[in-house]
Amino acid sequence: MLDGLRVVEFEGLGPAPFASMLLADLGAEVITIHRAVPADTPGNTDNSPLDRGKRSIVLDLKSDVDLEIVKALLETADGLIEGLRPGVMERLGLGPREVLKLNPKLIYGRMTGWGQDGPLAKDAGHDLNYIGRAGALWYGSNLGETPFTPPTLVGDIGGGAMYLVVGMLSGFLNVKNGGDGSVVDAAIVDGAAHMMSLLMSLRTSGGLKMNRGQSTLDGPHWSRCYATKDGRYLAVQCIEPKFYATFLNCLNLDGDKEFLRQFDKNLWPALSDRLSKIFLTKPLAEWNVIFNGKDACVAPVLSPEQSGSDPHIAARAIWFEWQGHLQARPAPRFSNWQPVEKSIIPQKDADRQSLLAELNIRVENE
Repeated sequence: MLDGLRVVEFEGLGPAPFASMLLADLGAEVITIHRAVPADTPGNTDNSPLDRGKRSIVLDLKSDVDLEIVKALLETADGLIEGLRPGVMERLGLGPREVLKLNPKLIYGRMTGWGQDGPLAKDAGHDLNYIGRAGALWYGSNLGETPFTPPTLVGDIGGGAMYLVVGMLSGFLNVKNGGDGSVVDAAIVDGAAHMMSLLMSLRTSGGLKMNRGQSTLDGPHWSRCYATKDGRYLAVQCIEPKFYATFLNCLNLDGDKEFLRQFDKNLWPALSDRLSKIFLTKPLAEWNVIFNGKDACVAPVLSPEQSGSDPHIAARAIWFEWQGHLQARPAPRFSNWQPVEKSIIPQKDADRQSLLAELNIRVENE
């Protein structure tokens, strides 16, 4: 789908390599410039699934010889992705001003938590810090519980990588239509706040309150997770009255006067407690049988490994094992184009010789 696009990625952590993986999944040629000395970071690996489908070359950005190779690559590229702190690329002589002089049509993607400017721009931070300050963590738990969301999904991926990809694709389209190259400032605080737009729209109907536990999606007994007898979990979110009615029918509660008052906020805590006790009476497998095929908006909470065996997930072949990693297949899907489903995760520096040959560069002692 993105055949013919070349993106040069500077090795980083989290959202930037995810964004470039997504572009590679969609057919772009992604060349990762790996560090000569790996970063001393927990979770950092030499064989990351985020490198699937990419080409790799190891370069020392403080070496004049290697820096010339970097510039030669950028002259041939349509896009650049980096996730370093603001100012680092400039100190290397690879900031937007220098690179866009080399290649005026290039889209320069910058992935950070705080953004390229502002009082915290150069401060350290991680996913929870960004979404906490941006307001996106506020509704991330049940009433009375400490806010928490699935690691990386809301900030690094949702508010970060996905917005960087949208920005890069927008830039590519602008260049295709005759425009110039540009800089994409993708900040997790910006994206995480922007993702709140759907939730914030509930304020117009009174469905979103400042106080946690009082809103349509974070307080009701019909919008939360419950533990089952065997220590597993069910996700319940039957918002619409017709789905809620089916939910009650499955539990033989359709004649209960309190449960019939779906939107009575005063009853939500007590009804949540009652449902908690009900769901503890059976293991997950039995609840799956009860709700299977019913429009009750109830689903099991599964680990990625368990998800791969779920009938629906398995039918769509979403999870697969490849090169020692459990991975998700590329998304989204297209009617007239198929990605390479099992892209190779390259060894670092695997494409050095082929890339140097393409650039017509000869390095002494190689």
